[in-house]
Amino acid sequence: MKIREFIPLMEELAPLSYAEDFDNVGLLVGSYEQEISGVLVCHDALEEVVDEAIEKHCNLIVCFHPILFSGLKKITGKNYVERAVIKAIKNDIAIFAIHTALDNHQEGVNKIFCDTLGISNPKILIPKANYIQKLVTYVPVKDVESVRESLFKAGAGAIGNYDNCSFMSKGQGTFKGNEKSNPVIGQQNVEERVEEVKLEVTFEKHLQASILKSLFASHPYEEVAYEVYQLENKLQNVGMGMIGELDVAMDEVAFLQMVKDKTQTGGIRHSAFLGKPIKRVAVLGGSGAFAIQSALAQKADAYITADLKYHEFYQAENQIVLADIGHFESERYIKNYIVEYLKKKMTTFAVILSNVNTNPVNYL
Repeated sequence: MKIREFIPLMEELAPLSYAEDFDNVGLLVGSYEQEISGVLVCHDALEEVVDEAIEKHCNLIVCFHPILFSGLKKITGKNYVERAVIKAIKNDIAIFAIHTALDNHQEGVNKIFCDTLGISNPKILIPKANYIQKLVTYVPVKDVESVRESLFKAGAGAIGNYDNCSFMSKGQGTFKGNEKSNPVIGQQNVEERVEEVKLEVTFEKHLQASILKSLFASHPYEEVAYEVYQLENKLQNVGMGMIGELDVAMDEVAFLQMVKDKTQTGGIRHSAFLGKPIKRVAVLGGSGAFAIQSALAQKADAYITADLKYHEFYQAENQIVLADIGHFESERYIKNYIVEYLKKKMTTFAVILSNVNTNPVNYL
C-alpha cells in the first residue's frame, strides 16, 4: 500500500476537514507515492520516536500532535522539531498527523475521555460551525427519485440521527438551448417548459466533491442547474469537547481522585470545591480554557481539561469545579485507539504502538 492509498483510511477514522483552521494535519513529511513497510503510532513524533521507527522497520509514523505546527524557514537541527524532521527525511520515514480532526470527531478524543471516566450519553460541547452546506437542484419529476437516491448514497441528507432527509417542491422550469446544445428534452432554439422538482439536501462540507459528482452522474440534463449554500447551522455531532453525566453522582474529592486514577496523572490543579455532588461533567482533551463558558452555560458540575492558567481558574465563579489534569494525560489513550482501528483495517504490514513516553511534563 502506498501512502496515498493509506490516507483515505485515516479520513474514514476522522475527516481531515474536521480539523480546526489553525491546525496542521495530514501528511507532513514524505511522499504520497511511498510504499508502506510498517506504521508506528505515537502521541508526538519526536526524534526518539523516529529512532524507534527505524529500529522497528516502520517507514510511516502516525502521530496525534503535528510535529510541524508553524512554518519552518530553516532546517538546521537547532531544535527538537528540526532534528526530528531531518532524521525522518534522511531515513525515508513519512509523518502523518491527525490532531484536531480526531478531537472533533464524535467517536474520537473526547468520547474516549468520557468512556474512561464513565460519563454516559455524551454530546458535543461546542458543535462545529460553518460546516453544513445545502445543495439545491432542479430535476424532472420522473427522475427525482433516482437523483435523490444517488445523493443519499454519496452522503447527503444526514441530519443527526436521521438520514435520507430532503425537501421537494414542484414547479415549472424553463430553458432554451442554443445551436451548440444537445437537450435531453425539446429542441435547439426553442423555449421549453418542464414540470420539475426543486430538490434540497444538506451535507457536510468535506463531501462536496462526491455530492456534486453524484449529482452530475445521475441528473438527466446536459447542463445541471444547482446551487450550493453555506449554512449557519452548527454540526451537532462534530466539534470540540463533550458533556454528559455520571451514572451516580460523586463527592467532589472522590470524583477527582477517580479522574486521577483513570488518567494516571501525577496531579490535578483545580478550582475551589463547592460542597455539592458531581453529576454532570464536561471534558475537553488538550488545551481547553476556551470552553469554560460553554461548560458553565450547559450547567456542568465539573469541567476536566488541561493547560489552564492562573486567572482562568477564576472563571469558575463558584458555579463549577474546573480541573486541569495535564495535556498528555487528557489525551493519553488516543494512540491506542488509532492502533486498534488500523489493525482492523490493514493486515499486510505491521501497525505498532510506540513505547516512547513523549510527555514533556514530569511530576515530583
